[in-house]
Amino acid sequence: MERLPLSFFSFFCFLLLSVLSLAVWTDGGSIGVNYGRVANNLPSAAKVVQLLKSQGIEKVKIYDADPAVLHAFAGTGIRLTVDLPNGLLFAAARSLSYSLVWVQRNVAAYHPATQIEAIAVGNEVFVDPGNTTKFLVPAMKNIHTALVKYNLHNAIKISSPVALSALQASYPSSAGSFRPELIEPVFKPMLDFLRQTGSYLMVNAYPFFAYESNSDVISLDYALFRENPGVVDSGNGLRYFSLFDAQIDAVFAAMSALKYDDIKMVVTETGWPSKGDENEVGASKDNAAAYNGNLVRRILTGGGTPRRPQADLTVYLFALFNENKKPGPSSEQNYGLFYPNEDKVYDIPFTVEGLKNYHDSGKSTPVGGGQRTVPAPVRGGVSKSSSGPNTWCVASGEAGKEKLQAALDFACGEGGADCRPIQRGSTCYDPNTLEAHASYAFNSYYQMKGRAFWTCDFGGAASIVSQPPKFGKCEFPTGY
Repeated sequence: MERLPLSFFSFFCFLLLSVLSLAVWTDGGSIGVNYGRVANNLPSAAKVVQLLKSQGIEKVKIYDADPAVLHAFAGTGIRLTVDLPNGLLFAAARSLSYSLVWVQRNVAAYHPATQIEAIAVGNEVFVDPGNTTKFLVPAMKNIHTALVKYNLHNAIKISSPVALSALQASYPSSAGSFRPELIEPVFKPMLDFLRQTGSYLMVNAYPFFAYESNSDVISLDYALFRENPGVVDSGNGLRYFSLFDAQIDAVFAAMSALKYDDIKMVVTETGWPSKGDENEVGASKDNAAAYNGNLVRRILTGGGTPRRPQADLTVYLFALFNENKKPGPSSEQNYGLFYPNEDKVYDIPFTVEGLKNYHDSGKSTPVGGGQRTVPAPVRGGVSKSSSGPNTWCVASGEAGKEKLQAALDFACGEGGADCRPIQRGSTCYDPNTLEAHASYAFNSYYQMKGRAFWTCDFGGAASIVSQPPKFGKCEFPTGY
C-alpha cells in the first residue's frame, strides 16, 4: 500500500526533532571538504590549515599528493584523502615497483604525522578521455600491495570516486543499476576488492545537474532539502524528500543488484554553485547556501537514506574555494564555500555546535517555467570536480557504420541537432568522415539537451569525454 503524503504538521515535527537532537547527538555522519587548487590566487597551504581548523573541519580531500600540502597538514589532526591522478593509472597498474615508489614518496613519507586515511585511485575514470578504465582495478591492487609492504593497509583505505553517469538506470531509485559494459570488467572486481580490504565505494553526486537540466519538472525544494510532499518510489514504496537521498539510494540499489549490499559508501563530492551563466538554471548564492547548509544538517543529525536508514554518511562538500582557473562555464569557478581571501561566500555551519544557530533563509532563486510539485526522475551527471559541464559527446568508432549512420540521421533529423557546420563547404565538413560528422551532430544534440548523460548514448554509438574533441580544425561547442 502506498504511504500517505507527509502532512505539514508531521514534516514540522520531523524538523523539530532533528533540531532538538542536535543538543544530544554525538554520533551522526561527518562532513569534509574538497580542497581543489585550480587557481592562481589561493592562500598558502599553511593558511588553509588555519582556516579549516577555525571552521571545525576535520576531513579534507585533495586531488593529488602535493608535498607542500602534505607537509602543511602534518600534526594538525585533520584527516586527509589523497589522490593518484588518472594520468598515473597506467604506470601504477603495469608496474608494482612504480606503485611501491609512489606510496613510499607520497604516503609512507608523511604518515602518520599527516593523517592520510584514504587514497582515491583515479577520479571518475569511466569518463576519462584517456581510456584508463581497464587500468583502474589493477592500479588499486598494486597500490594496496604497496600499503601492505609499509604496513599501512589497516590505517589507509583505497577506493575510486565514480560519477552518477556510471549508472544505466536511476529512476526510480530502487531500479538503480550500473552500465552493463562496466559491470564485469570493472564494477564486480572493484567491489570484490573493496569487500576484501574493508573499504567503501566513493561516489560523486550532484543534484544540481539534475535540477539544472530538468528545472521544469524537478521541485527546487526537493533539490534543496526543503519542505516538500516527497515522491514515492514505485518499486519499494519508500518516500523520498530529497533528490540527494534518491541519487545515493540509486547507487545502493545498483550495488544490491550485484549482491554487494555490505559495501559502505562515502560521498566524495557534492555541491551547488553560487553563480553561473544565464543558462545555468538554479546557480545562485541563496540556492548554494540552502543546499550545502541543509545538507550539513541532514548529515550531522544522523541517519542514513530511506534504503539504508541506519547507515550514517560521510560527505565531502565541493569545494573549499572558488577556483578562477577552472575551465568551462561560470559555475565551474563558483562552487567554493570561501573566496580566495578566506571570506565566506555564504554563512553555513560545518559542525553540530554550529548547527544550533543555523536557519535556512528560505530564499530561492526563481526559475523559468512552471514546476511540478512531484520531482522528476533522478538522473546523475559528470562531476564538477574534473570537467562538469565542460564535457562533450563523441561517436564511437567501434559502433559500426550502419549504427553510426542511423544515429547521425536521427540527430540531424528529428533530434534537432545543429548540423549546418558539417555540410559541404561549412566549417566542420572536414574531415569528411562518418565518425567526425556523427561526433559533431551527437555533441550538438547533447549540449542542446543540457549535457544530461543519458542524451549521449545513441544506442551505444556515443560516449562522453572531458577533453575537447579533435577533428581537423573544427571546434565543438560546450553549451547553447
